[in-house]
Amino acid sequence: MAFIKFSKLPRHQQYQYKPRFWNPEKEDLEERLKRVEELKAGEAEGVKARLSGSFRRGYQKAEDNRFRQRQVQRSNLVLLGVIALLLLFSYLFISVYLPEIAAAIGE
Repeated sequence: MAFIKFSKLPRHQQYQYKPRFWNPEKEDLEERLKRVEELKAGEAEGVKARLSGSFRRGYQKAEDNRFRQRQVQRSNLVLLGVIALLLLFSYLFISVYLPEIAAAIGE
């Protein structure tokens, strides 16, 4: 009786993957050529492309590196100042209020 079936069981679905060839070097080259054409145009779109490209590349010139180093140094000095103030305030807090806290606890 096991070989007589009234209903047909569905087969599992198979995934049909068809790989496509992708060449990232060619795509990068096409993008660079497109960007160069936009820069040569000299119109508003060319200016926008030049500015966005410079933002994407970041700091690359020596003067830009010096500017970045100054910004990092300034930020480190501000951080050092904040840490010094916090240490000073914590020392004052401990020296003024610690005897009162210890007396309240009962030591």
